[in-house]
Amino acid sequence: MTRLTGTALRVTIFIGESDLWHHKPVYTEIVHRAHKAGLAGASVFRGVEGFGASSLIHTVRLLSLSEDLPVAVVIVDSEERVRAFLPELDELVVEGLVILDDCEVIRYVGREKNK
Repeated sequence: MTRLTGTALRVTIFIGESDLWHHKPVYTEIVHRAHKAGLAGASVFRGVEGFGASSLIHTVRLLSLSEDLPVAVVIVDSEERVRAFLPELDELVVEGLVILDDCEVIRYVGREKNK
């Protein structure tokens, strides 16, 4: 299990829910690649409304625009490990926004495996 406390780097990737990579969601591919790279963890959050560089508002309130809701993928790990993962994002994120934030990990505890 990855141990993570203290100073870390958070990468947040804002993409559309309907963005695809080889016929599957980009957010799924990001999570699977982060897992394969041994990063501490990744979470996907679905937005209810938003807009990006295209200035088109996507919202759950209008059925015609709810097909491509905003999605945020958040990954936190050491700066070295996150920066090593960034080339993967260059390949996957065709439209969207990738941001980096310094952060401090206070507590990172996983579930104990059944014995």
